[in-house]
Amino acid sequence: MTALAIVLGLAIGTIVGAVGGGGAILALPVLIYVLGEPVGPASTASLVVVSVAAAMGAGSLARHGRVCWRLAFTFAAPAAAGSLLGTLASNNVGADALVLAFVPVMLAAALATWRGSDEDSDGGCPHPPLRRVVAAGLLVGAMTGFFGVGGGFVIVPVLTLWLGAPFRRAVATSLVIICLTGVAALTSHLLAGAKPDLQATVILAGSTAAGALLGTHLGEGLPQTALRRGFATLVSVVALALLLDVLVLGGPPAE
Repeated sequence: MTALAIVLGLAIGTIVGAVGGGGAILALPVLIYVLGEPVGPASTASLVVVSVAAAMGAGSLARHGRVCWRLAFTFAAPAAAGSLLGTLASNNVGADALVLAFVPVMLAAALATWRGSDEDSDGGCPHPPLRRVVAAGLLVGAMTGFFGVGGGFVIVPVLTLWLGAPFRRAVATSLVIICLTGVAALTSHLLAGAKPDLQATVILAGSTAAGALLGTHLGEGLPQTALRRGFATLVSVVALALLLDVLVLGGPPAE
């Protein structure tokens, strides 16, 4: 199982680096169904995994000048506040309900990513109204805390479709936001008493970080339309698999 987790971690990291998100969508099922972690500790561990991968990917893309720093920090501040609220809410929700609530969010994000702009240019950073950035940050942050995810699968569509960022810049900026909000949500989880399994977390975080470096290089060279639609398809498949598991196979492991 450890070898499989490493291979899957490399794949997850590659996706994170290439398309700016999706790590926790995939890390959470790996932690639960491959490494046998309960949902609570797995959601906390996934924040560690995705934050480390995002930091590695963001550092790589920042060297190419892709990151919209002002937008990233403006977005991340309300997202951090939203993550605290989301964490508090998640403490009152059962494991099956959490997964079932996660599925439609994943499918909506997949659809938005699939239908995103085919623009492949490297335009400048956008300057959207502050109220839009704050509202988007609060919403994404709440999801980050509630589901125990990095939020990139929502951030990239929000940056491109709602805030007007070119896709490549959205990917790089998303990685910075994921790192910042992931650390904030992780802190909230730990303060709330979460105790992720150290060995499982280190195994997946290490392999995912290595994959993220590879993903940033691949993302710079491959057509963005293919990357977007491949990612959207993968997210949809994982969402349907989770739905099948809860409704037919008995759901994720108990605490």
